[in-house]
Amino acid sequence: MDNYQQIVNAELLVWLLKLKKPPGIFGRMTHGVQGKINSIIPEKVHKAITVAIENMVKAVLTGSGWIVPKVKEPITLKDREDKVRKRIKWYRNTASAEGAVTGAGGILLGLADFPAFLTIKMKMLFDIAALYGVDTKDYQERLFLVYVFQLSFSSQTRRNDLVGLIENWDSFKNDLPKDFDQFDWKTFQLDYRDYIDLAKLLQLVPIIGAPVGAVANYKLTEHLGEFAMNSYRLRLMKKALPPVGK
Repeated sequence: MDNYQQIVNAELLVWLLKLKKPPGIFGRMTHGVQGKINSIIPEKVHKAITVAIENMVKAVLTGSGWIVPKVKEPITLKDREDKVRKRIKWYRNTASAEGAVTGAGGILLGLADFPAFLTIKMKMLFDIAALYGVDTKDYQERLFLVYVFQLSFSSQTRRNDLVGLIENWDSFKNDLPKDFDQFDWKTFQLDYRDYIDLAKLLQLVPIIGAPVGAVANYKLTEHLGEFAMNSYRLRLMKKALPPVGK
């Protein structure tokens, strides 16, 4: 095992320990408040939002026009991840600029940020998957991207439920939804909305919308990139890692 792989293994173990920690008091309170708010919202509103997000994500996932980067094999893990980091940086800066523009444009452009930013994040996942040597045309690999996205933007309680799925993907993947219509989109959209609500609401506020949008998109994209890298690292090197208890 070379020095770089040792560093990756150490980073991966720390990431897993953070994911598997029990939710803190503040996290439990926030999750409880969000749950109460969601219970007050009429079911028809939930359904409308669920359908909207489902259609947006499925449009990205099933799009046939995505051009993903390719790497010449064989390639070292370090060189592969250097390419991944460059792609994350590019998408992070793109998302930040998009957030600044839509944030400066008031409520109408602020609302337009939601589908645009969602597309940027999903496209970044496709590129990261391809750079790790994954066939992004494969349905199960696209489903994996959805679960990585959900893991990234969910509460600590939900992360405790999802991390085992990511960690043991090869064992679970054949028992998961057979197509995207069977996926639990309501839970997906609730997790995502609850995670980004505050930042995105502040982005709609005049004057502060532009800087808030830029910073929020920057940090959220970087956050997703970190989770995606570690999720693929886990699949690549899980057999070489000692078990991590919950």
